[in-house]
Amino acid sequence: MRKAIIIGGGPAGLTAAYELLKRTDIRPIIVEKEKQVGGLSRTINYKGNRIDIGGHRFFSKSEKVISWWLNILPLDESVKDHHLHIMFQNKFADFTINNTGNGEKIMLLRPRKSRIYYNKKFFDYPLTLNLATINKLGFFKMTSIAFSYLKSKLFPVRPEENLEQFFKNRFGKKLYETFFKDYTEKVWGISCDKIPSSWGSQRVKDLNISRVIKHAFLSVFRKNKSLDQKGTSTSLIEQFLYPKYGPGQMWETVAEEITKMGGEIHLNSTVTSLSGNNKMLQKAEFRNRVNGEPVSVEADYFFSTMPIRELMNCMNGLEIRDDIRQLAASLKYRDFLIVGILLSKLNISEKGKPIKDNWIYIQDKNVKAGRIQVFHNWSPYMVSDPEKAWIGVEYFCNDEDEFWKQKDPDIVSFAIEEMQKIGIADREHVLDSVVLKVEKAYPSYYGSYNQFNKIEEFLNQVHNLFPLGRNGMHRYNNTDHSMLTAMAAVDNIITGQQSKENIWRINTEDDYHEEV
Repeated sequence: MRKAIIIGGGPAGLTAAYELLKRTDIRPIIVEKEKQVGGLSRTINYKGNRIDIGGHRFFSKSEKVISWWLNILPLDESVKDHHLHIMFQNKFADFTINNTGNGEKIMLLRPRKSRIYYNKKFFDYPLTLNLATINKLGFFKMTSIAFSYLKSKLFPVRPEENLEQFFKNRFGKKLYETFFKDYTEKVWGISCDKIPSSWGSQRVKDLNISRVIKHAFLSVFRKNKSLDQKGTSTSLIEQFLYPKYGPGQMWETVAEEITKMGGEIHLNSTVTSLSGNNKMLQKAEFRNRVNGEPVSVEADYFFSTMPIRELMNCMNGLEIRDDIRQLAASLKYRDFLIVGILLSKLNISEKGKPIKDNWIYIQDKNVKAGRIQVFHNWSPYMVSDPEKAWIGVEYFCNDEDEFWKQKDPDIVSFAIEEMQKIGIADREHVLDSVVLKVEKAYPSYYGSYNQFNKIEEFLNQVHNLFPLGRNGMHRYNNTDHSMLTAMAAVDNIITGQQSKENIWRINTEDDYHEEV
């Protein structure tokens, strides 16, 4: 039987393994460095309170992906009883319900709501042109934003070389400085004029002022909202699927199916060597991080979702030019830190009722936190006690930063102080907390990225190697993009297609866009 080594048990790696087992005679062997599957989409269970690392909406413009999800976790029966019932019958009629019947392994349909914290006030995101927004910004601010936007349309910056120019051309200087600049620079740790415009082209694409206005107008009259919401920018979607117990539930369920079908999953294991010759990999060596036990496996195919910088360090026997190794070693990443805080109550409410935000962007350069996740609004089952509030305060860092190196109690204290500073919560209402760190969470679009095409060209020459997903392709993919790269790779194996262009093309087309 043919074998495939799959490095990484996140969405891309698990999708590849599942597709191989369903559609080929190739047996996948997954090597995952963490103690649980899911990658960045894993859900951490802290005393019954679940943390979604980064916030993962299950939304896609690909009906193939939506059907795939619903084959693993069926839609909550209560949803299929309302106006989406016919849509699901017609569009996703082929999905099977493999639920145990206890209602635990299901997808919920959740409303999307997010806001921006700016100037000690909360603004709807995407921005809504209503009296509340005008009152909060003030007439003169709104006027300057309007004129700045008109100027950007009449005199756009050309050529458009960096992210600052990209934003200004679409939103105007004033709106960019008000609602985009500070948050984006927190995420990447550098100024927007140092980030190439290609990041905006991939993540924002066709979102602009006119599209926001059009969406706001049409949403007033739209009653039956399609789940795929075609024609809607991802930043403007109003609902999404979400596993009952967080995104990790999806990938844990997929892992169970993979094991049942004969696949192998090695947790707590790190790849130490990938060897081969003549532009073909032949063998993988990995080691269990707990007991130190080494494993060596020869395989026919290799799928990698590990950071390219680490992948290149593992390769032996292949001819790799020094300049390619240097470019790979110079790729940059952004690390991620989240502080989970359990509270007896939040300080903010809407007309005396709990807020419904999934997350809140912090557009304030005087606050280090970049975003706040409100986990119990993603799913009420994310918190063990429904009477409590369970939030995650997100920080974007580099692992050499002093903040990253601080002890957990100091990080928690700092996060609580910031939440108190902006009026989200008081220290006296804190019941429990936890700090989680994720290295190389975001591949960065600077460093040697401007020459990434040379790395891509080398990787394509290794015939039986398929880079997949976010870190595997050094591309800021969403979950569905990562899954589609895995599906395309399996398609290529089945059809015998040598070119990998179709894999790299995913998430570069106009159908996909994400928020700033």
